[in-house]
Amino acid sequence: MNLRKYAKVFDIGLQNTFVYRWNFLLRSLFGLVPLAGTVLIWRSIFHQRGGADVAGYDYRAMVWYFLLTVLVDNLITPTEDEWQIAADIREGQMNAFLVKPVNYLGYRLSLYGSYRLLYTVVTLVPVAALIWFFHSFVVLPASTLTWVLSAVSLAMAGLIQFFIAYSLAMLAFWILEISTVVFILYSFEYFLSGHTFPLDIMPVWLQSTLRILPFTYEMFFPIAIFLGKVTGADLWSGLAIQTGWLFLTWLAAYTMFHRGVRHYQAVGG
Repeated sequence: MNLRKYAKVFDIGLQNTFVYRWNFLLRSLFGLVPLAGTVLIWRSIFHQRGGADVAGYDYRAMVWYFLLTVLVDNLITPTEDEWQIAADIREGQMNAFLVKPVNYLGYRLSLYGSYRLLYTVVTLVPVAALIWFFHSFVVLPASTLTWVLSAVSLAMAGLIQFFIAYSLAMLAFWILEISTVVFILYSFEYFLSGHTFPLDIMPVWLQSTLRILPFTYEMFFPIAIFLGKVTGADLWSGLAIQTGWLFLTWLAAYTMFHRGVRHYQAVGG
């Protein structure tokens, strides 16, 4: 594989994003607004409980958790990738990739990387300002291994999210409008990945179920490693399950593309 052409795609992705820089900037910044509502809600909850912990989280730990979700969300969550891919299929732009020596999955992965880099750069200052404002809530890991494993898990979480978005977009080979399917899946994902609340405050039986589903490993798991909430055998088994989901989501993305292309060519022919 010639990596230079994908590096060029990465560069093109950066340039395309800067064409709409103000829209991009405002969308990135206002994406932080929900955090304020979340902090206020949890402050009210802890106030009503007289400051009592919620499943091992005090108010400071809960705020720190949601600060990390904002950071992780900007680092790894795909933005409109599935809509762009579906548009390539519906509008016939996929034809150009089928006759050129370009791996479409590699092409989209390069664009995903460029978009995530810019989102991270744009939101780095406001996120850093938020962390500084809540600096008394911040507790960083003391162990180097925790930092390393958190980074590895975070990278896998980003790839899992990307491959799921890519697989969803592949449905456009068979159906014209994928928005309903995307909405349904992302509703479950948002609720069950740790965006709304830490998953370890849920009942134990439900936690056991979520532990084998991919949603946990898209957001909550790398944050839990960083916070020291997952250790020992649970840590290593979780990393093994996350690795398994990374392989399965890649396999789904790869398989759906190749089957979709055969269907696409048959219909086009």
